[in-house]
Amino acid sequence: MRSPFQEVASDRIGVETETSMLRAIPEETPVAIVYDGSSHAVMMATPADLDDFAVGFSFTEGHISDPSEIASIEIVEQEKGIEARIWLAPHAGKRIVERRRSIAGPTGCGLCGVESLDAAIPDLPAVPDTLQISPADIQRAMASMAPHQDLNLRTRAVHAAAYWSPSKGLIALREDVGRHNALDKLVGGVLRSGLKTSDGIVLLTSRVSVEMVQKAVRLGVEAVAAISAPTALAVQTAKAAGLTLIAVARSDGFEVFTHGRRLQPNAMSNYSSGARRHAL
Repeated sequence: MRSPFQEVASDRIGVETETSMLRAIPEETPVAIVYDGSSHAVMMATPADLDDFAVGFSFTEGHISDPSEIASIEIVEQEKGIEARIWLAPHAGKRIVERRRSIAGPTGCGLCGVESLDAAIPDLPAVPDTLQISPADIQRAMASMAPHQDLNLRTRAVHAAAYWSPSKGLIALREDVGRHNALDKLVGGVLRSGLKTSDGIVLLTSRVSVEMVQKAVRLGVEAVAAISAPTALAVQTAKAAGLTLIAVARSDGFEVFTHGRRLQPNAMSNYSSGARRHAL
């Protein structure tokens, strides 16, 4: 499998200096999602964790409801890209035929190829309501990501999505040039590991758009925490699904946009200077 990054020559121009150097940059590769021999979508992605990507994409797109509906996955390198060849159980294959579409997805694509407004903003199931976390948990969770973002440490140019639990810490992390792809890879990795998703939270190094909320809700987590801010529709969607949405999470605090009841009240009162609630 090709490397997720390559080193290229560049010239660094300073105020009074010019230096030739090698810069590590991430690969951005066309990855074709192929179901039962028919191409379904082409996404620009980092060529790593593609088995996870195949499972996660299939799940968040609604093509499968469980990884057991995938009979096999074959990752095949081609001259101009990579094919993720997915063979489905018969009933899942019928579902794909009924919803067949051909799309080309750029790096930032989250709703590429959706054919109607109803499909873009579907009704989502309500998430469970069992998780209790503290502001200190959020700080520990967000701080745990950076040391494990191996590709970003080399390139400073990719997103990460991670799964973290109060009892086990950082359990899984995936990276990609596309934030949607990083989350799909994480979803696939979590599903393939058989983790109980209501025990932890999803962490994001990107902004929180509505598609990111939709993917997290489908995974079944109860909370999402992100470094950057959410969009208005992401907040509305999280609120409707019962998802706790925490964003603008930095070393000095974070903002709670929806369902702050999962943050322990006593801890919140001792942390009022760092955590801010929004009533949206």
